[in-house]
Formats: sequence, C-alpha cells, structure tokens
Amino acid sequence: MTSPVNLSGPSVGTSLIEHLYVHVPFCAHKCEYCAFYSAPPSGDQVNRYVAALVKELELVAPRCRPKTIFFGGGTPSLLTLKQWETVLEAMRQFGLLGAAEFSVECNPATVSEDKARLLRSAGVNRISMGVQSLDPALLERLGRVHSRDMVFRSYDTLRKAGFDSVNVDLMFAIPGQTLEVWKRTLDEALAFGTEHLSCYEVIYEEDTPLFEQLKAGEIDVDEELACAQYDELIDRSAAAGFRQYEVANFARDVRVGGGAASAGTMVGGGPGMADVPAFACRHNVAYWMGHDFYGCGPSASEYVDGVRSRNWANTVMYCEQLERGRRSKEFAEALGPLARAGELAAFGLRMNAGWRYAEFQERTGFDLRQEWADDLKALDGCGWGERGEDWFRLNRQGLRFADAAAMKMLRPEPTA
Repeated sequence: MTSPVNLSGPSVGTSLIEHLYVHVPFCAHKCEYCAFYSAPPSGDQVNRYVAALVKELELVAPRCRPKTIFFGGGTPSLLTLKQWETVLEAMRQFGLLGAAEFSVECNPATVSEDKARLLRSAGVNRISMGVQSLDPALLERLGRVHSRDMVFRSYDTLRKAGFDSVNVDLMFAIPGQTLEVWKRTLDEALAFGTEHLSCYEVIYEEDTPLFEQLKAGEIDVDEELACAQYDELIDRSAAAGFRQYEVANFARDVRVGGGAASAGTMVGGGPGMADVPAFACRHNVAYWMGHDFYGCGPSASEYVDGVRSRNWANTVMYCEQLERGRRSKEFAEALGPLARAGELAAFGLRMNAGWRYAEFQERTGFDLRQEWADDLKALDGCGWGERGEDWFRLNRQGLRFADAAAMKMLRPEPTA
C-alpha cells in the first residue's frame, strides 16, 4: 500500500537529482480548457512567490545537479525582467545553472527582446511557445490572450536572441476547428522551421469552462474528426522532417538549413533512445522513463527516492510554508514496487520506442512479459500493439489511444 512520508524539510537523500521542474502559477487570463493550477497576478503576490521559490530552490539545491530544467506554468514569461534576474541569480548561487537543456514556456503575448536576451544569457537554450492555434476565431474561443501576429513577432524575437531550439505547442479537436482549418494551422506552424512540435488533443477536464459547455450540451465531441486531425498531424509532420517520439511530441534530427543538434542537446540513454530525435525534449523523456526529478512551486509534483509528492496548489499557502523554512507539501507517498513498475510501464508506452524487456526488468525487477502478459496480449488483439523478440510498443493506432492503453498497465495497490 502507499505510505505517507514527511517531506516538509530540506532534502536528505544521497544520490544527486538530475532533473528540475519549476511551476510559475500566474496567467494573465485562464484559458477555457486549462485545469492546471494558475491565477492572475495581483499586487505583490508575484514578488512574494519569487522569494518563496528562491527558498525552495535553496532547500533542494544540495542534492540537485540538473541536467535538465523546465520552467512551466502558468506563464513563466509573465515574470518581469527583475523577477527573472532574482530567480536566475539565486540559481547561480545555488549551483543550479549549467544544465544541458534549460527550457522555459512562453506565451507569445509576454515575450520581449530584453527578457529573451536575459534568459539566453543565463543558459536557457530551449523555448516552448504556447501557440495553440493560428486561427483568430479559435484563439478567442480558447481564451488565449495573444493574437496570431504576436506569434510571428515573438518567434522572430526569440531567434534574434539566439534561441536555436524552439518548440511550438498546438491543439487539435478544438470546438469549431474544422479539418481544413487544422491543415492550414499545421502548414503555417511547420513553415516556421522550429526544431520541436507538441500537439495535444483538447481534453474536457472538470472545473473548466469547456467541460461545463460540454455537459450543458453546448458543444459536441466529434471523435471521427479528431482522428482525422491526428492522422493529418502524423503525416504532415513526417513530411516536414519531424519524427514522432511520443504521443504528442515530434522533433527533428537536423535543424532546418542543415544545422545539427549540439552534443548537449542530444538525447542519450534509456530504452529505444537510438530512435529518439536529436531535438527531443530531454526533460520530458526523463518523466516518461521514470527518472527522479524535483518539483518546485505551487502544485508542482516530484518523484524522489521512490516517493511521489506534490506541493499545495495554493500560492499563499505555498509562500507561508516556505517563509517558515519548510517545503509546502500537500502529500507524499511511497509506492510499492509493483505499483511503481505499473506506472513506469504505462508512461514508457507513451513513447514510440516502447519498452525493451531487459531494460524494463533492470529498472523495475519485473518481467513485462509475465506480470503484464494478458495486457500485452489484449493490446495485440485489439490492433494497438506490436512486438519484437525483445521489445513491445504501441503502433500508430495504439498511440492514438495511449491513455486507454496505459490504464491496462497500472497495478493499483490494495488500500488499508
């Protein structure tokens, strides 16, 4: 069963943690589909958050030597130049800079030349730009605060600042998004020449305006159209030189114009990594492959030393706890070996490479062909899986329904 664990104080383990996630919980406007914890910035709350974040980074720093860093949100680019300077200087003092991959999420409405130059000079070398759509009506439908013109201007600003690894986030199956509109969006996005593309299907999560509209019968889910849009995504991205390496993620091996990824950008290690593109997001690969990572900021999750935990999704509470010198943990639990192996099996199958049996057994102590024999057979039987002599993975159809496939792999532990 899961066991509660106290993680409120400084980190006390021995092995170094190589991946760091930081959640910035502020957005100018809450999007219609978003279920992540975020809130509009008000008064001095952002400065208080920055001070608390610095304290939390100091608590994890003794064990953290990040090879990857990811600032997500919320909208990290909403922080002011001075606030970013405070965070980055603290990270320098704590020995947290110098990661091979340092990603920051940006909204096109909050990218400035000064901010882009500051981030790049501090070692940020990868930007994930939340575009979602290039259709004005759909941007308004989603509640986005940027225009299509801002996307183009921000992209140019980032390139001029020296960013040579840029991801564009898009969404499909948006209410009102026709197949033709999606094709045009894909064509325009691919024409940017970015190194990475992330494309997510709209999910109707509780406590979001879109979910309420669906429940009220104001919008319908067209599964056939969503499948057609997914097929267009796979085919058009491949034709443009991208390789899919995870359900929603696509990357290049060679930059447009012939530039290769640097050694620091290359992904290495883990099952099937030879099949992962050079410009894949190393930080996300670490999640899917079950590596330990710290999570800082309100609502941030982490997995360290076999313990899964999450910070309180409340910025005021988060700040109060850090001001008392302790981390702001809502819960922490230690998973048993089989439950953790089930999670790892599920996450790993989100990647096109799937699992090599020997690698999975080395990581978990379990044989995928034994404990999950019936599940692999079921995935084969419904046409979602394919296997070789020493590996199993989802095929194109299976990746389309990876969440359902993942549910088969989980092994919940009995509760007391």
